[in-house]
Amino acid sequence: MAAWKILPAIAAGNTIVLKPAEITPLTSLMFAMAAKEAGIPDGVINIVSGSGRVVGEHLVGHPDVVMTSFTGSTPVGKRVAEVATATVKRLHLELGGKAPFLVFDDADLEAAAHGAVAASLINSGQDCTAATRAYVQRPLFDAFVARVAELMETVRVGDPSRPAPTSVRWSATATATASRASSSAPAPTRPSSPEAKPLVES
Repeated sequence: MAAWKILPAIAAGNTIVLKPAEITPLTSLMFAMAAKEAGIPDGVINIVSGSGRVVGEHLVGHPDVVMTSFTGSTPVGKRVAEVATATVKRLHLELGGKAPFLVFDDADLEAAAHGAVAASLINSGQDCTAATRAYVQRPLFDAFVARVAELMETVRVGDPSRPAPTSVRWSATATATASRASSSAPAPTRPSSPEAKPLVES
């Protein structure tokens, strides 16, 4: 996400101030360090961490910032637009939504199933474009749901920082929506072993 924001801006000859989410600043800071090591001059890529209500609003409202690009929730996007009006700033907003995955009845079933699984799990599913629902035409609906469930059974869950993480296999079932009818599957079952827990409990 940081690269999507930074690279087009500096390629067009601009400097950029990036404020990552306050709970996930590390990769953005590492990106800036890598850019410095690669020879990008100081001051071209700037990373500022902190809360959106304080740091974010100050950046959006600052008169020296000529454009703001924000990816996140719709309520925060509304606030960004509200603050930006004071300086008549250009805005690029990518807000909320649920990314649909479409499967038509002439689709390659295997390719569609693999694509849906990959699209839903990219970046551990923490992605604004992650496929979080599927619209499947009736002739392929049952086969698609069954195949996605099979593939989800093979997903390894564990600490990605360990070379060979202790992982658990979740009994996950795809949630898909057929045209003109929706079907919601049960939530994934939780691991029974107390030693093998997912990193984040919902």
